[in-house]
Amino acid sequence: MIKILFFGALRERLQCASLQMALNTPCAVSEVLQQLRQQSGLFAEALADNQLLCALNQQLCGTEVLVQSGDEVAFFPPVTGG
Repeated sequence: MIKILFFGALRERLQCASLQMALNTPCAVSEVLQQLRQQSGLFAEALADNQLLCALNQQLCGTEVLVQSGDEVAFFPPVTGG
């Protein structure tokens, strides 16, 4: 199992702060995203942005990084300042 967290506008859009996902073998963050997108149209739309930021165990990472059972993956929209 892995824990998945959603932050910012992404959390609001999904109306979900976190969820658990079964993970049989290590896989890339991109594969986790793909599995999430297949859950529903809402997830597919919300997670379609290619500029989403992701973190693995509280460290920013790319989508090619491997996720293993027990890890925490977080997704959040790009941050802008002004």
